[in-house]
Amino acid sequence: MSDPSASLKELPPIPSKRYFTIGEVSELCDVKPHVLRYWEQEFPQLKPVKRRGNRRYYQHHDVLMVRRIRGLLYEQGFTIGGARQQLSGESAKKDSTQTHQIIKQLRLELEEVLRHLPQPKGRKSKELG
Repeated sequence: MSDPSASLKELPPIPSKRYFTIGEVSELCDVKPHVLRYWEQEFPQLKPVKRRGNRRYYQHHDVLMVRRIRGLLYEQGFTIGGARQQLSGESAKKDSTQTHQIIKQLRLELEEVLRHLPQPKGRKSKELG
């Protein structure tokens, strides 16, 4: 796992099991267990089930999330904060809000233009709905 070219190698397929131990996830994702425990603190999306003696049991979606985090950090070069923001979708939410505001403004402007246009004979004025 300490091989610098390790990030370039293919990760093994995820077996069809219900739960995975931290050791299994470590091998499946090529990330050391202490890193997984740290990521649990940094990424609210990563929440393995804890059972007796605080043992962690990861589900299939947790393993996929670990691989996504690993890809953002190790392959795409994000910082922890940048990866967290990427996963939380804050940038997408912000873009969506701005787009919504632009559309709303355009609609208001188009309605204003329609009010000033002459109406064809025999047709009633319609409001945009």
